[in-house]
Amino acid sequence: MGRIGEAIAPARMGRDFRWLMSSSWISNIGDGIALAAGPLLVASQTRNAVLVALAAALQRVPTLLFGLIAGAIADRMDRRTLVVLADLSRLLVLGFLIATLATGHVNITIVLVVMFVLGCAEIFADTASGTILPMLVDKADLGLGNARLMAGFLTANQLVGPPVGAFLFAAGMAWPFVTQTVTMLLGIVLIRRIARPMHPERADLEDTHVLRDIGEGVRWLLGNAAVRTLALVILAFNVTWGAAWSVLVLYALDHLHMGEVGFGLLTTAAAVGGMVGTLAYGRLERRFPLAGLMRTCLLLEVLTHTALALTTNGWVAIAIMVVFGAYAFVWGTLSTAVRQRAVPTAFQGRVSSVYLVGLFGGLVVGQLLGGVIAQRWGLTAPFWFAAVGSGLTLAAVWRQLAYIAHADSGE
Repeated sequence: MGRIGEAIAPARMGRDFRWLMSSSWISNIGDGIALAAGPLLVASQTRNAVLVALAAALQRVPTLLFGLIAGAIADRMDRRTLVVLADLSRLLVLGFLIATLATGHVNITIVLVVMFVLGCAEIFADTASGTILPMLVDKADLGLGNARLMAGFLTANQLVGPPVGAFLFAAGMAWPFVTQTVTMLLGIVLIRRIARPMHPERADLEDTHVLRDIGEGVRWLLGNAAVRTLALVILAFNVTWGAAWSVLVLYALDHLHMGEVGFGLLTTAAAVGGMVGTLAYGRLERRFPLAGLMRTCLLLEVLTHTALALTTNGWVAIAIMVVFGAYAFVWGTLSTAVRQRAVPTAFQGRVSSVYLVGLFGGLVVGQLLGGVIAQRWGLTAPFWFAAVGSGLTLAAVWRQLAYIAHADSGE
């Protein structure tokens, strides 16, 4: 067991990292359970397509509304405490939902309000937790640390959690949320075991306001060429990715004729590929130049959109999705580590929140574009749009990736 533990979380990364990783993995099990149970709960209350879509949108709106504020607060207070407080808020909301389910008083209005409030608390928890890793491990280990957290997300949130959530929901609508509550409590206990202080060192807190902090974070990002360009790349690629993936379910059903099970296999294939990518990340980072890895991942993104636009075979599409999952999670791990190495500790929360707002904003814009493009030119048109758009973006930043890959704040 000691050898396995050393392989997963080397001793040099410290005990605090292991507490963070354990907390993240346990919490992701609960979130994965809710990933399946949430939509099932919505569907049990309404078959109105607008309300179903609204429920999904309400989980992303809080990021756009409060993402920058969450980042500023994460840079002002103890980040571990902020995670705990946000998760305690989520527990209260889940308790209310469980009570309405147990008493039979649940309705679609309650479900929609609960999803919005949970999303608000989650953005504060996610923003703060994303700033803790750089305070626990050396910069050289940020890639490996992010890979381990990502592996837990894929396994617990994407592979294990959803089927368990569906099974529990079939046993009783409240059981998935009771289980999520238990995992969240365990996650709080584990993250509180981190011994190192998690408060960013700032001497200007008494003289600043949250809005001023947000402005400072945005100005810092705009003033750092490498981090700014990386943010623009992520924004552009999420617009193109959102356009293609907005019609993935219709693409699977009406273009590939795979049926509902086939659509599920597409998403599962991406998660399986992601597991391969994250498990191989440490070896890839040691053996290949970071700039080369970044270019390869983005080039594969262009080729993936092109291949999906061309194929009419479901099994070929599943194979493509495995490749997509592998490089996408390598890119996610690598780009996060590069940003964390470059951003000073005092700005981690605010810069991270700008990235999150850009990421979700790009997805929303892309999804709207994808629907319009597909309606006018067919289901493969969004994939061609994504291929061309991502290809032009990659060509524009190809040379700059060498500089971005090794940007460092010098702290």
